[in-house]
Amino acid sequence: MKTWPPCSSSLTTELSSLPVNSQLPWLREVGERRIWPIRNEWFRSARLAQYPLLGSPETWLLLGGRGAGKTRTGAEWINGLARSIPPFAGHKHFRLALVGETLADVRDVMIEGISGIATISRRERPRFEASRRRLVWKDGQVALMFSSEDPESLRGHQFEAAWCDEVAKWRHAEDCFDMLQFGLRLGQRPLQLLTTTPRPTRLLKRLLADPMVVKTHMTTQDNSANLAAGFLAAVERRYAGSVLGRQELGGELIEDRADALWSRDLLEKVVVSVPRELKRIVVAVDPPASSRKTSDACGIVAAGLDGEGRAVVLADATLRGAQPRRWASQAVALFHSLQADCLLVEVNQGGEMASAVIRTVDPAVPVKAVRARRGKWLRAEPVAALYQQGRVLHAGRFAELEDEMCDFGPDGLSNGRSPDRVDALVWAVTELMPDHAAEPRIRELR
Repeated sequence: MKTWPPCSSSLTTELSSLPVNSQLPWLREVGERRIWPIRNEWFRSARLAQYPLLGSPETWLLLGGRGAGKTRTGAEWINGLARSIPPFAGHKHFRLALVGETLADVRDVMIEGISGIATISRRERPRFEASRRRLVWKDGQVALMFSSEDPESLRGHQFEAAWCDEVAKWRHAEDCFDMLQFGLRLGQRPLQLLTTTPRPTRLLKRLLADPMVVKTHMTTQDNSANLAAGFLAAVERRYAGSVLGRQELGGELIEDRADALWSRDLLEKVVVSVPRELKRIVVAVDPPASSRKTSDACGIVAAGLDGEGRAVVLADATLRGAQPRRWASQAVALFHSLQADCLLVEVNQGGEMASAVIRTVDPAVPVKAVRARRGKWLRAEPVAALYQQGRVLHAGRFAELEDEMCDFGPDGLSNGRSPDRVDALVWAVTELMPDHAAEPRIRELR
């Protein structure tokens, strides 16, 4: 694996101080192989990390924190390939792929988001054909939309280039990535850009170990000039020094916590497709004590019991900083969408109020109150043992839930906070498998 650049400082700092006729020689000294003339206003303010200065690598892995500029780079890259804009392309690319975690993510982030392709295209804006799931430029260039939820949808297609966003969150990551590789077969040098906040998934580790992959690293702080005033101070105050902060702001790849109940390798092995038939489905809710933005999240996790007696995690609809009626509506909507049998609510902290709020949203929903009599770690241990035995599966990937699980330690915290998603997960699995998820007790014989 190659790394570019040595740091992600802004080009503008040095470049803007030089005369125009001196800027290109300076850039030639910076680049290791080649550099194209800068024709576009964004390239005058972009940071060095947002340029493929190693000669447009065939596989470019861009790791970064939240708000570091990954989406903007991907959008400019695709637009540059389609329109033949240096430094991203020397000719027009006509067959492109856009792959995200879900089709909604492709539309809402990669295409129509604030930094999406349609938004940043200053001239020759492509036409978004939602019904056909594609972007079309005026000269016939086409970018097709794909979701990691359906790797088979990539079968039969072929491309010159692909932008893959948030690959560390993909549902069927390796299957989707592998199917894409078979489709990258047009042109002399098919290209792919992978943008993501790093998580130690099997696919990401595989890419980092590949000597042909060029890696770029960016932090949230690097993009401070384009972020809201006060945002950085707030997140630094809240997350500085934490594992979550290092991952989400620093863009670091954080390995598993040694004393956690779950590991990434274990969670990679339990991913399956959604079963066709489930004997029972429950939605578990771990309500927060308050609705402030800094308070605990409302954990909302759904799971079902398959024909072989295994629990299958179906959804993570957790909300943070939401008013009671909003998270109650979210839980009820998930209950109905999955045609669940029961809605579980933990009543230790305001749970009676939570049950009442849920009934105001839909009085017909069957609500079961559950009360914790042991600590979080003790309640989670038997559930973690079921994972080890292959008796709990995940119907896809749940990135935020997996992050909590892999940092959940004996102190009952995950990333220094209450593990609300894990709490809801434990309640759901315990309800579905009460005989197996209960902690065994040793009785003294007299």
